[in-house]
Amino acid sequence: MSPTPAGEAINFEQVSSFDRDEFLARAEIIGKVAEEGAVEADTRRDVSDRLVQTIKNAQIPDLWKPKRYGGLDTDIRTYYDIIRTVARHNMVAGWLTYFFSIHEVWVSYMSPEGRDELLSGGELIGDVLAPVGRVEKDGEGYRIYGQWNFASGVRHCGWIGLGGVAQMPDGDAPEYCIFAVPVAECEIIDNWDTLGLRGTGSHGVSPNGAYVPQHRVLQASRVFGSGAPMGGEFDASEPMYRMPFLPFFASAFTAVSLGGAERMVSEFKERTATRTRVFTGGTSAATSGPMPAVMARLQMQLIEMEGLADRYNSILEGWLENNQTTNTDEEKALMYALRGQMARGGVAIATEASQALGAMALFKGDPVEMFTRDLMTIGAHASHLYEDAMSVYGGTVFGGAAHPVW
Repeated sequence: MSPTPAGEAINFEQVSSFDRDEFLARAEIIGKVAEEGAVEADTRRDVSDRLVQTIKNAQIPDLWKPKRYGGLDTDIRTYYDIIRTVARHNMVAGWLTYFFSIHEVWVSYMSPEGRDELLSGGELIGDVLAPVGRVEKDGEGYRIYGQWNFASGVRHCGWIGLGGVAQMPDGDAPEYCIFAVPVAECEIIDNWDTLGLRGTGSHGVSPNGAYVPQHRVLQASRVFGSGAPMGGEFDASEPMYRMPFLPFFASAFTAVSLGGAERMVSEFKERTATRTRVFTGGTSAATSGPMPAVMARLQMQLIEMEGLADRYNSILEGWLENNQTTNTDEEKALMYALRGQMARGGVAIATEASQALGAMALFKGDPVEMFTRDLMTIGAHASHLYEDAMSVYGGTVFGGAAHPVW
């Protein structure tokens, strides 16, 4: 890392191979940069240029690119720890560190021409994968219309993938696809005004009939079902091609939750250690009353989350080792349920810790107040909605179908 004046992005020495210690150190720096600007980002409802450029300078977007595009060949555990480390300082930054690295994975399944166009320019890639728009055939390509919300970090991205359903030239019926569009061709709709994760700048986008050539269409339901990229020309030994797509793609949502939950437990411990209860004659909160029991429950919940994360990553590693690129409905639903259980654990830790710490922790901008809001917000993400996940997983145990996406 080179010295950088206050307010400017942090610079790092550019590397061509992955080193765990180096990237965990970079994660700490990214987290600290984000923590310094957390209140401003929350107020502005957007991520700062400084944080985005620091993430780029740290080569976070290279973590899961194919090697031919400068990918660094990271590993599942270290990647998870990178996201968790950043999120422990600031969940917004953990979220964006995750998104600005994982979106390259679906691009890696595109046609060789599409991969070249999106991955060779060094621009950040966003996405909203929900198929909520309208797609019309136009010559050799397509035009897409509608509004996609929740486009995290979109103001700082060069490309965005938008989900839609369309008839492909070689298909028998309309199918789910991802259409890659330059952000410059989209209208950004300033509608991100939420309870938490406000600094992610997850605004809406409208492509207003933008034209998408065939090579920028990922036939997602087809390639994720088969586990193989479009058009060949890929290195089957690279890790992103040796696991089922969706369980890997959604894995680090839980790392963001776990990092935030860890921070909440730490805040509770530090504050309770020095807290006195004025209504009980100045007694120590750490050695009297209910706080020791709360501390124990929080620690147990955090340990449970860590165990679930270990189970999740162990399953991914098993698939990776065995080159298993597809999964059964029950296997897929189990991963959905593990994510749901972890997200619920993070919300439980946040609410119990913030309630037990009392009113002094609730002022706007206090870390407890901000992490509580962020943990509650991430708990509402579709990739791990608790009731949905449990219902789907339980159904697959009895032979039912997995969720069509998650």
